[in-house]
Order: sequence, then structure tokens, then C-alpha cells
Amino acid sequence: MAGALRYLLSPIVHILFILLVGLFLATSTEAQEPPAPYLSQLIQRAHQAKLAGEREWHLLLHYRANLFGGFTSEQDEPGFFLSPDGQTDPQAELDATLTQFFSPDLIGRSKQPAQCAFVARYAWLNERLAFDPGQLPGMRCDRFKRWIEEFHARSITLVFPSAFMNNPASMFGHTLLRIDQEGQTPHTRILAYTINFAADVPKDEGLAYPVRGIFGGYRGYFSTIPYYLKVQEYRDIENRDIWEYRLNFGEPQIRRLLLHAWELGNASFDYFFFKENCSYHLLSLLEYADPSLHLTDKFRFWTIPADTVRLLADQPGLVTDTAFRPSRVTLIRRKREQLTAAEHGLVKRLVRDAAVAQSDDVRSLPLSRQAFVLDVASDYVRYTGERDESQATAARDHNRRLLTARSLLRIPSEDLSILPFAMQPESGHKTSRASLGGGWRNNDTFEELSVRAAYHDLLDPEPGYTPDAQIEIGSISLRHYNRADQSRIERATLLNVVSLSPIDSLFRAPSWKLNVGMQTIRHGECQLCSNWSMNGGVGAATETHVLRREVFFAFAEVEGNYSRAYEERHRVGGGASAGFYADLVERWRVLASATYLRYALGDRSDDVRWSVGQRYTLAQNWALRLDYNHRDHDNDVLFTMQAFF
Repeated sequence: MAGALRYLLSPIVHILFILLVGLFLATSTEAQEPPAPYLSQLIQRAHQAKLAGEREWHLLLHYRANLFGGFTSEQDEPGFFLSPDGQTDPQAELDATLTQFFSPDLIGRSKQPAQCAFVARYAWLNERLAFDPGQLPGMRCDRFKRWIEEFHARSITLVFPSAFMNNPASMFGHTLLRIDQEGQTPHTRILAYTINFAADVPKDEGLAYPVRGIFGGYRGYFSTIPYYLKVQEYRDIENRDIWEYRLNFGEPQIRRLLLHAWELGNASFDYFFFKENCSYHLLSLLEYADPSLHLTDKFRFWTIPADTVRLLADQPGLVTDTAFRPSRVTLIRRKREQLTAAEHGLVKRLVRDAAVAQSDDVRSLPLSRQAFVLDVASDYVRYTGERDESQATAARDHNRRLLTARSLLRIPSEDLSILPFAMQPESGHKTSRASLGGGWRNNDTFEELSVRAAYHDLLDPEPGYTPDAQIEIGSISLRHYNRADQSRIERATLLNVVSLSPIDSLFRAPSWKLNVGMQTIRHGECQLCSNWSMNGGVGAATETHVLRREVFFAFAEVEGNYSRAYEERHRVGGGASAGFYADLVERWRVLASATYLRYALGDRSDDVRWSVGQRYTLAQNWALRLDYNHRDHDNDVLFTMQAFF
């Protein structure tokens, strides 16, 4: 009987179980779904207020107006958008965002509910629509709360590490933001956190690195990194001076900046060296912090970090304080200027052998000078260890022995004011240049117009730029010859880079150069022929101070040419060049060079060239220039007025 009863009840229990589970799931689903009337009310109010068209919504989603109407977000991470059409439809994204605020589903790369993943969106929409907490309760966002409280933010500082010539992505400098705490000093600010935007570059990219970087082949991400790690990278390893600009942001702007920085943890952008780079996207973050700033609109085609610093410095009342953090090389060189010849000799001996610290030559110095000599030697040994991993262990041991000798003196180090070799970037000329002038070539006169997209050459006014460095990109010169009544493209430069590193008793870095472009030549029967050229070289440089400052350089170089002027249309060879430039007075510089190349492949020939140029600075963005060039019985004299813009 009992068995029969269990047999009859079993289907009933099974059916009841299914009904209970279904009721539970239905109840759970209803609990997750937003109250339809209230959501519809919010969306309707947002439409009536036209929130999707407001500047702050566009800043939050990084929308930019299309050329022929509509909008497209520069953000390229699908998980950043809550609508399938969110990248191009601000209204659809706003509606989807309001809908998602009712859901606890985990979204985005950070895997959080929408209210916690997109805290800036939630705060702004709540401010505009005044959410009813009874119908749209706010969620606990513990991860965000811990993150923002860890900053103890009281001010924002823009940080500009100067150019680093050995990295294509850093040739124009870099920018990042530092979040400063209350009560920090210039020494303790190194413990603050930074907000940084950079490309995610795999190791050992080689030649693919600049190519992919130029054409957006990498993803760029925002990250939060301790400032001391960035200082170690930029100042100590790459030897880049650092400029720091305190921004006049109050508590509301700082909070808005951090809110948006948090949700950009769900974002990624296609990274372009020349446009959507570190500086461009930091400007968009600053714009959301203070929407009255219109910063990214100024950079339509390319974004150069020095230009962004100049733009911020030009905003009335935005920059309240500027500080300089010298690189280790700048520190050593400035300290070395304070050494006598005998003390300099002792430093050279100390960096080779720490035992020299116990010699009579060192001990015979006054205590203050002993301390200074040991400080300089210690700085240099640390520099060598940070530059070369193979020497790191030996350098640490060497430096420990120097510091032990230094500690026995029991006197503090002298507090020196270290002056930069290059002034802050906003003090320099603007990075684009236009030139208008005329001259004489062989038996003809001409007029010439030139335009250069970026950035700086050895004859340009030097304040604000890395000394002894040249980077020219996107230059073209149009010339009209009067007697021949011919107009043509005289020169075109894709890339022209020169890095001179003067060698002395402590620093022995090589110099190098690379030039890719076209110039008009006279060769054989061809009077005005376009000649495409690629040239590269490695060499050395040194400096003197007979007048003000002179730099002498020499290169071993190779070159390949392509032109219809040659019988085989091409030639490849090598040779050498040498030259110097000198600052005669503060505003007047002269540059001279001579080159001999022998072409062994293709059109077998040789080439002898020399040139002399001089520049006189009229004002920060105005200069006069006179150039003479000789090449294979071809003489060219050009006088121009140059304007930087």
C-alpha cells in the first residue's frame, strides 16, 4: 500500500517542484527587470532635455563630429558601449545606459554592474535627472570606493618628460597626470600615483614598432602607476628631464577627472603616434574635468606633446606652478661644472675604483669638497648601473663602497639648484613652420614657399627643445624658376632625424642620423631632376666653448638614390660627413657640413657636397635664414623668412 501511495504522489511532487522553481525564477526575473514606467519616464525626460546632444555626454563617450554629419566615438573597446549602436549613436547609448543602471549584470572589461563600471555616467545622469532612490537604488561600488580613497587627491599635476631620441614613440616627449595628496612636498610627491595613457606594445617588435605605431596597429590603455616608477623610467634610465605643471583644479574638477579615469579602465583606443597618443587622450580627460576647456579641438591632424603643454600654459589661470625635475645626466653635468680640473680627475678615478676615496688626493680636500666629489662619483656609478643591466650588480657594489666612504664624512650634501639645459617646452617656437623667400641657383633666380608639419631642426631657435637633436616630418618646398619659367616640388621630406650626443670623459653615447625624402638635383644631362634618397649614419660628436657653444660632429654613412637622372635609375654607396654648428650670439647660429659619398652599385659615381646655413631669431616664432648648398657643380643660395605656427 505504501509503495502504491509513493507511486501516486511522485508525479504530483514532481509537478509541484517544477511549479515552485518556475515561480521562483519568474519572481527573480521580475526583481531584475527595471520598473517599466519609471525607466520610460527617465528616458522620456532625457529626450526632452536633449541630454544626448550635450557636450558632457559627448565628452564621456569621446564622440567626435563626422565630416558629413553624425558622430563617431574615438573609443574602440566594444564593452565600453551598452548599445550595439553606441559608437555612432549618442541617443541609443544614453537610453541603453539608463536601462542598464537597473541591472546587476556584470559588464565591461572590469566585470562590474553598470552603475559601478561607469560611475561618471551615473553621477552626471543622476545630477541631471535626479534619480528616485526608491525606484532606482544606488549600488555599493566597493572597488571604486577603495580606489578613489587611496588617492587622497588634493591637486592635479601635468607631467612632461622631455624627448627621448632612441624611442620613436617618445621622440616628441610624453605627458601624464600626477594625483597629488595634501601636505606633500617636492620630495614626497614622488610617492603619488599617476594616470597614464600608453600603447600596449609586445616585446621585441623591432622594425614593426614604428610602422604599427604610425598606422594605429596598437591598442592604448589608461593605467594607474606610482610616480616613482615613471620617474625611474624617464629620469634615471632614459635620462629625460621632467617638467611638472600644477593645474588650478578644485575639488569638483578633481572628482570628475577621477570618476571618468575609473570608467576609462573599461576603454581602449587605437593608438597613433602622431594623433591619438598619450597627450591627446589626456586632454580629453582634462576636458571632462572642466568642460569649459576646449583642448582636443585644437588638434585635428597631429598631436605633439609640447604643443599640448603650450596650450595648457596659455589657458588663463590654469597652470599655477611649474617645477623642474632634472634627469640624472643633467644632474651630473651641472654638478661637474662646479668641479675644478683636479676634482674632475678624482671623479674619473673614483668611478673606476672606489678605493681612491681613501687616497691622500681625496683626503687632502676640505670636507665639503670631499663630500661633493664623492656625490658626483656616486651619481655617475648609479647612472651606469641603471643604463646597463649587465653592469647593474657591479655598479651597486661599487656605489655601496662610495656611499660608505661618503657616510664617514658625516656632513650633509650641498643643496644645489640644478638649472635645465633646455627651457620648458612652452617657451620654444611652435612646432609647424612656413617659409617664404627667394634666391639664386646657377644661372637662374627663383621664389620658394616651404611648409613643415613638424618639428625642429638644428638651425631652428633652440629654447624649449632638446639640445643637439633634429626631427623633421612632413616637409615640402615649392619653387618657381624665373628664367626657365618652371614651377616644381623642389624638396620633400618624409623623415629627417639627427641625434648628436657630445662625447666627454664620462659620457660616450653615439650620434646617429636618418633621412628619407626627395630633393632636386643636377646630374649629367638632367638639369632639374627629382632624386629620392634614403640616408643613414652613425658617428660621434664633441663640444667646445670657444665662443658660446660649438658642437662638432662626424658620421660614417650609407645612401641609396632613385632618379631618372641615373642610367640604371638607382645608385647605392657610402662615405662620410663632418660638420659643426656654433652659437655666435644668443640669437645667431651657424651650421656647416661637408660630405663625400662613393656609389658602387647602380650608377657608379661619386658625390661631393657642402653647405653653410645661418639663422637669426627675430622673436619666439619668427626667424631669418640664409642657406648655401653645393652639390656636384650645382650651387644654390636661398634667403627665407620663417614663421612657426
